[in-house]
Amino acid sequence: MMLARVADSLYWMGRYIERAEHVARLADIMLTATLDRAVDAGRTQEIAVAAAGETPPAPGALPMQAARRLVFDRSSAGGVLSSLARARENARQVRDQITTETWERLNLLYLKVTGETAVDLFDMGASAFLHDVIADLHLFRGAADATMSHGEGFRFLMLGVYLERANLIAQLLEVCFGDGRGARSSDHVAEMNLLRMACALEPYLRRYTAEIEPRLILEFLLFDEEFPRSIRFATARIEENLGGISRLARGGGLTAPDRLAGRLKARLEFADMEELRAMDASALLTDVVADCARIHDAVHDAYVAYSLETRLPA
Repeated sequence: MMLARVADSLYWMGRYIERAEHVARLADIMLTATLDRAVDAGRTQEIAVAAAGETPPAPGALPMQAARRLVFDRSSAGGVLSSLARARENARQVRDQITTETWERLNLLYLKVTGETAVDLFDMGASAFLHDVIADLHLFRGAADATMSHGEGFRFLMLGVYLERANLIAQLLEVCFGDGRGARSSDHVAEMNLLRMACALEPYLRRYTAEIEPRLILEFLLFDEEFPRSIRFATARIEENLGGISRLARGGGLTAPDRLAGRLKARLEFADMEELRAMDASALLTDVVADCARIHDAVHDAYVAYSLETRLPA
């Protein structure tokens, strides 16, 4: 079985990589909104900052200032730079467990974002800078998928990616639809920006054509089983990777994380929009965020902070 510290580092590397990409996209959409229509920029900025878990910007703060803080503020736990720094540190600790290609890709990206000219490059072309960051993160994941053995370590990495994704998308939807906010929204541009924040605009349009409605956005990002950034898709991958880890680490049998992931997957698999309307979206989204936290705690207890007695033969 893999050492606990190795499993923990790979798991957290996956979480930080996913968080960096998500916040980079939020910052990009926030800046793009200022170009598309000024009246939506304020609302889009509020959503982006709240979904990133940051404190609301001061009145009159420019989107560029908020975006720079999301990217470069080292004190921000959810910021792009701090997430990449933590991902790189975790990768450094398990350098012998990952491939040269994945290490080089992550290291080059970290050096790009922390370089002396990084802030100047951002100020000269923020959108291009953020697109490069997102593309490099895609290349990292592609390198990991193509060059790492798909064994226990890779499964911990992917478990971190998908658990973070489910949690981040649920938080984004909660900001937009919690407490009935979505029911009052009828702004076409704001709804398109929400889909862009979830990297879902084109897949959504292919599914529903040009009919952009809060109800359909919620249905797509919660329940679509084929879209890789829907919560249902992410929870299916969480269960899949946990099942693989259980087989490799314990020889099979359901563990506490397996059971929690299975319940969350089943809840989303068998829910529908009628049920969602009856209980309201906010309650379901709050439950999803809470379930992600419970799965995280259970993974930590089962694979990181376990007692030796539980693993040694009697």
